[in-house]
Amino acid sequence: MKRIGVLGGMSWESSVEYERVMNTAVRERLGSNHSADLIVRSYDFAQIEALQDTGGWCALAARLSADARTLESAGAEILIIATNTMHIVAPQVQAAIEIPLLHIADATVAAVRAARLDTVALLGTRYTMELPFYRERLADVGIQVLVPDEPDRSLVHDIIYRELVRGIVSPTSRAQYLSVIAALQARGAQGVVAGCTEIELLVRAEDLDCRLFPTARLHALAAVDAALSD
Repeated sequence: MKRIGVLGGMSWESSVEYERVMNTAVRERLGSNHSADLIVRSYDFAQIEALQDTGGWCALAARLSADARTLESAGAEILIIATNTMHIVAPQVQAAIEIPLLHIADATVAAVRAARLDTVALLGTRYTMELPFYRERLADVGIQVLVPDEPDRSLVHDIIYRELVRGIVSPTSRAQYLSVIAALQARGAQGVVAGCTEIELLVRAEDLDCRLFPTARLHALAAVDAALSD
């Protein structure tokens, strides 16, 4: 089993889910008392959020790149960034290390293609919905990406930062998300990409009448696949 380096704690609510999925998957595949071989760098998310708010992407890239090198030096053989938004700096992080960085959007693309869908809704932070780093990865393989119009886009973003990263799961917010999703379905979305790992805490597959793509779970399972491959 290869050792997985995790840049997490962005927020720790999603990192806990990553660890749960990876450890459970390893135990199911190897049996007995096996669990994943992990090295985790967890951050004070308030510092990360402050840099995001002020457009400090260069500083964030430098911080994550330095920590990626530390994880590599500690024996990590695979690296994941346990969040969607911070894949904005994935190219800089990959350039800083020799081990492979598994991109969260690649796991999403594989799942959408396997489902044979060509149009999906993307919900996430404002950065993920508005910047091209994530949408283009899907568009490059012919998947059309729809994002909410305003004010729905701000609603989706604000619920993530005001509630979900703090572990607050509100039925009212779930209903608001489902309303946003219904509007995107009316525009042609055949499935929904939960493009922020915390969204999986709020919206579940059983809440929808279309396919949900839980990116944290997909990414974590892709990491386990890589860790257990020859």
